[in-house]
Amino acid sequence: MKLQQLKYIWEVSRHELNVSATAESLYTSQPGISKQIRMLEDELGVQIFQRSGKHLTEITPAGKAIVKMAGEILDKVENVRLIANEFSDKDRGTLSIATTHTQARYLLPSVISEFIGRYPDVALHMHQGTPVQISEAASKGKVDIAIATEALELFENLIMLPCYRWNRSVIVKHDHPLAINEASGEKLTLEGLAEYPIVTYVFGFTGRSQLDDAFNEKGYEPKVVFTAADADVIKTYVKLGIGVGIVASMAFDADIDKELVAIDASHLFASSTTKIGLRRGTILRGFMYEFIELFAPHLDKALVDQALNTRKNDEIEQLFAGVELPFH
Repeated sequence: MKLQQLKYIWEVSRHELNVSATAESLYTSQPGISKQIRMLEDELGVQIFQRSGKHLTEITPAGKAIVKMAGEILDKVENVRLIANEFSDKDRGTLSIATTHTQARYLLPSVISEFIGRYPDVALHMHQGTPVQISEAASKGKVDIAIATEALELFENLIMLPCYRWNRSVIVKHDHPLAINEASGEKLTLEGLAEYPIVTYVFGFTGRSQLDDAFNEKGYEPKVVFTAADADVIKTYVKLGIGVGIVASMAFDADIDKELVAIDASHLFASSTTKIGLRRGTILRGFMYEFIELFAPHLDKALVDQALNTRKNDEIEQLFAGVELPFH
């Protein structure tokens, strides 16, 4: 049994049993992968994959157990490398982060600037996507850290570290009735907001579920006429008069967004919590701990290690029960 063979069956399972796609991702040949898988099956005396002609059709029951263990072995091998790198060269390596546009645009720039100043020899890679894509990338080990508000809980092998809380603002043009009402001291209500077409996040992005829940609880049907994953896009269409915008408050900058007015809506919607997702069993290098603490200062090494050593997510909730999260 070779480590390479375990890598092949693991990668084939992740590429939906497509050997050609697996070979392309690993920069090797399809026949070579197929041959090594056959050799492993012959050695073990069991079929890992069912076949129809030359095509793999499904993973056998024995194969599922073997593939799962292969993934665990490959994780441990990667952790050995990380440990070795930490002792041989603490200030050099790579850090890959997956996150949404809101985090990348509004929260991470100052953190990344500080981090690069401390670790100029660490190659930093940022991947943007939907919350599900981000969480899946962390779950499968394609990135070191996921930062998101939604979807992390969908993957059982992710440890979720709460970072900060945030709420929403309604954004309108200066001459909009809601802006005029706000200036006169009239408080924003869900009923009043429901009268206007709304421009906001795509469902599943940036705490959108809290927005929908608030309207549904009061029996209002929001007139969502335009959705986007990007707060800057939402603001563009609000300026065009398409509708009233609802965005994360951190996404509004009075100096930049001079054509718009932000009305605090924190009394209308439940706050959301942005979290860092780490794959269970991950070995973090020193600079990874520092990045996490730069992003969320309460997440020091001791607390992160405690979370990594928990076995269930409800234990993590208990761990952070007494932690007061900052608001952004």
